[in-house]
Amino acid sequence: MSVRTLEADYLVIGAGATGMAFTDTLVTETGARVVIVDRRSAPGGHWNDAYSFVRLHQPSRYYGVNSMPLGREAVETSGPEAGMYERATGAEIRAYYERVMYGSLIPTGRVRYFPQCDYLGDRRIVSRVSGATFDVTVRTNVVDARYLSPSIPVDTPPPFEIGEGAVAIPVNQLAHITAKPERFVIVGAGKTAMDACVWLLERGVDPGEIQWIKPREAWLLGRSYAQPGELVGRMFHGFALQMEAAAHALSVDELFDRLDAAEQLRRVDEGVRPTMYKSATIGDWELGLLRRIENVVRFGHVRRIERDRIVLDEGAIPTSPDHLHVHCAADGLPRPPARPIFGADRITLQPVRTGLVPFNAALVGFVEAHRDDDAEKNRLCPPNPYPHVALDWARATLIQMRADRALSKEPDIAEWLERSRLNPMSGLRDRFGDPTVQQALQRFGENVRPARARLAELVGGRTNPG
Repeated sequence: MSVRTLEADYLVIGAGATGMAFTDTLVTETGARVVIVDRRSAPGGHWNDAYSFVRLHQPSRYYGVNSMPLGREAVETSGPEAGMYERATGAEIRAYYERVMYGSLIPTGRVRYFPQCDYLGDRRIVSRVSGATFDVTVRTNVVDARYLSPSIPVDTPPPFEIGEGAVAIPVNQLAHITAKPERFVIVGAGKTAMDACVWLLERGVDPGEIQWIKPREAWLLGRSYAQPGELVGRMFHGFALQMEAAAHALSVDELFDRLDAAEQLRRVDEGVRPTMYKSATIGDWELGLLRRIENVVRFGHVRRIERDRIVLDEGAIPTSPDHLHVHCAADGLPRPPARPIFGADRITLQPVRTGLVPFNAALVGFVEAHRDDDAEKNRLCPPNPYPHVALDWARATLIQMRADRALSKEPDIAEWLERSRLNPMSGLRDRFGDPTVQQALQRFGENVRPARARLAELVGGRTNPG
């Protein structure tokens, strides 16, 4: 089969949240022509493979791409999250990315999309369906939107052995079971495991019929402070509280105690000090449900599930073929080494602000569109690796503060930030007259410099993974 040739200014590898947000901003800000390649059959990345009851952990109002709203972008008026912005379901997110690709990007005439294709390197792609091969002549740069692709249970083998007679499923199959087991055994400590537990409890499963194997406890972000739009003043108030906590903390433990007391970081078990932080967001109502589960196992990671016992790092516990073991133990966020975002051979999409995947990609797209020098671009967009351990909250916050300070001094970027729907803080300027915002501004101003200095001390001056 002959090799066909394509031409584009940019070759974007990955049509998930990162690749889509970058491309949307680049196409909006420039006349660039883009080829997007992705191994999946539809845009949306890992959302195509997520469990059926998944929802955004953050409000829909600052997720997706800049040019198209996701959902109603409205505040809920009923239910456990009344007073907070809506969160899209997995089905809504998948439909949204279909609309973005086929209703917005491709109709520009400047974006070509190649689904179910693999990138072979050296600017060559091959179709998984037809076998057709394409060489892409790239006039500007290759954009790697896969560097931080998450691993999820459905496409990641469990990190433990499953013996003969043991019953174990990935979390994706949980919604499809046809018979009630004697016990649900949830394996994993992250947000996927929490989602599985909440889903079971919402469907009437007795908390006593759930066993939760948690190798670690996690610090979580409170969703009530993660609200944008007309509630952005509360978000900024939360950030001011974080600065106050950091400015006065004399140790790492005291920092987290202060953040906990200010409700800026939450935890399921208030009697266990968390060692993990992955910037997951949770609601108070979810915490209330999860705290009803009393059968929590803390013997480290699962090594093997046998017919009648589960072997862990620090011992073994009994189980049964009548127990359904649910794999929620994929790594989730990867931890490759940070690399400069803008390079001579490629743009490697990575966070600048912590926990905001689409925003970060759109920001990189805007900087790529309006700056020429790679050194200057990298100064404005330092990579901020995904957090993993508790101290990463301090490291990631420090990198974000330094980046925000640099970005705020660039008039065009500051103006873009103020109008970007993906920026959770957009619109704050319009609310400076609000007394609550004025109080938060005063608290922030009094604490931001000592907070920056104290965070640098606490992380030992290390703002990149060592």
